[in-house]
Amino acid sequence: MEEIEQLAQLIIQSGKLVVFTGAGISTESGIPDFRSPGGIWSRYDPEDFTIQKFLSGPVARKTIWKMSIEGGLLTEAKPNLAHYAIAELYQLGKLDCVITQNIDNLHQKAGVPGDRVFELHGNMGWVVCLSCHRRFPMPEVLRKIKEGVEVPDCPDCQGVLKPDAVFFGEALPQETLREAIRRVQDCDLFIVIGSTLVIYPAAYIPTYAREAGAKLAIVNLTPTPFDHYAEVVIRGKAGQIMTKVMEKVRLS
Repeated sequence: MEEIEQLAQLIIQSGKLVVFTGAGISTESGIPDFRSPGGIWSRYDPEDFTIQKFLSGPVARKTIWKMSIEGGLLTEAKPNLAHYAIAELYQLGKLDCVITQNIDNLHQKAGVPGDRVFELHGNMGWVVCLSCHRRFPMPEVLRKIKEGVEVPDCPDCQGVLKPDAVFFGEALPQETLREAIRRVQDCDLFIVIGSTLVIYPAAYIPTYAREAGAKLAIVNLTPTPFDHYAEVVIRGKAGQIMTKVMEKVRLS
């Protein structure tokens, strides 16, 4: 496939690349896209997941924690071939960082250092206390819920515990966003993997890359609004595509 060769050559010629990932990379790890049939929003009302609703009282929080138990697959999921391909780019000294819309921790599990993964929507592997700001591993909190605690609170200060992901109505983590944009403006190749690029404000990120003169490549199953700006667009499953791309990169 000519496009595979094209993307491999872009990577080989790149001095500093940034990868941007969305839900499409994690579906191959068994995590359903929130918006797809069978996804979270086909079983729960998104209105229950606003920050305002969460803070309104324990009844609303009980719903959130019930969903967290059902969504345990986020903490149990394993990286797939696409995650490992991206980690290999880091090992080769090509990858500056990953910017992700995902909350599943799979880039870190695959081997990309945590300080090189910028999570625009947080991370469901952790829980944060809204009072003392201490963080706890999600499995630790879920264990308490399975033991009968319907709405867990902070063991240190009894403050409200919240999954460390961005809820509807909540701002993106500004420091993370600023640093992600800074790195995008300093890259020479920006690769989108598994994102439709329609969820804002995260979808503005490719614009910063373009304005800085970086080349754009897109690997996704469906069209995106940025396809006509890209040097190369590849339709297909992220794991299969990136495995073939890395085979070409390795040969060089």
